Amino acid sequence: MKQIRRARRSGLLLAGLLGLAGTVAGCGGTEEPPPAAGDPAPPQVVATGSAAAEPSPTPAAAVDPCALVSQQEAEQLAGTRLEDPQPVRETCTYVGPVGGPTAQVEVFVGDGAKKFLDIERDLGHELRPLAGVGDEAYASHEAVFVNRSGVWVSVRLVRLNDPAENRAPLERVARTVAGRL
Repeated sequence: MKQIRRARRSGLLLAGLLGLAGTVAGCGGTEEPPPAAGDPAPPQVVATGSAAAEPSPTPAAAVDPCALVSQQEAEQLAGTRLEDPQPVRETCTYVGPVGGPTAQVEVFVGDGAKKFLDIERDLGHELRPLAGVGDEAYASHEAVFVNRSGVWVSVRLVRLNDPAENRAPLERVARTVAGRL
C-alpha cells in the first residue's frame, strides 16, 4: 500500500514538473530563435523624410517645467531656501534644505498635471475656480491647476503650516504660470 501511494505521489510530482516545464517553455514562444553566427543580419527599415516616422511632439512636451516656476519663485512660495531644481521628464521638483524647514514645490506639465486634478476631483477635495487665469484654472489647499492652449500644469506646495496661508501665493504662481504657457 505504501508503495502505491509513493508511486502515485511520484507520478503526480513528475506530471506537475512536466506541466511546469511546458508552461515555462511556452513563455515567449512567439520569439524567433537568435540567428546563427554565420547568418546575415536581417535588413533594417529606415524611414527618411516621412512624417509617419516620428510622431509630432505634444504641446506639453515642448514646455520646460522648471522654466514655468523659477527657483526664486519656488522659494517665495515655500517661504524658505530650496535646493536646486530636479527635473525629471515632465516634472520639476524643488526640495527644502536637509536641516529644514519642511518644504517642497512640484511642477507637473501635461497628462500628469491633468491626472492630478482628476484625482483631486475624485477624492472630493475642494477646488476653487480661478477667474482670468489661462483657459481654465483651479486651486485646492495645496495646489493650483492651469490649462492654457490645451496644456495642463499643476504646481503643488508642501509645507507644514495652515493651508489658508498658501492661498494667495499659490494663486500668484498660477497667474505666473499661465502667462508663461
